[in-house]
Amino acid sequence: MAVFPFELVSPENLVFSGDVQQVVVPGSEGDFAVGAGHAKLISSLRPGLIVITDAAGQVSRLYVRGGFADVSGTGMTILAERAVPAAEMTDGVFEAELKAAQADVAAAASDAARMRAAERLAQVGDVRKALAA
Repeated sequence: MAVFPFELVSPENLVFSGDVQQVVVPGSEGDFAVGAGHAKLISSLRPGLIVITDAAGQVSRLYVRGGFADVSGTGMTILAERAVPAAEMTDGVFEAELKAAQADVAAAASDAARMRAAERLAQVGDVRKALAA
């Protein structure tokens, strides 16, 4: 299967860099998959799971708290607010994510901001349920 270069970057570090077969991304408008030769695309991300299939066919799952995906003619880069391997998403980590999202809802200055924050809170809960299944 054809491969392409992919990088996943968070403010803390370079989380992943290498050739991949496919990346499934939690876009703000829905999940989408990127493979070699994909059309150019820029998308914001919602809280969710990124599923990476590397050049050897190994699959990795990572939780992201948002950010942006940039697909170019030569590869893909994701700039994530936060990226954590799914295996490290313990109940304590999810509780912290949920509390941060709840604080965002409480601090929202407008109805529109409150709706976005409430949607993000629901998305974090959905990811927690998906990983528990």
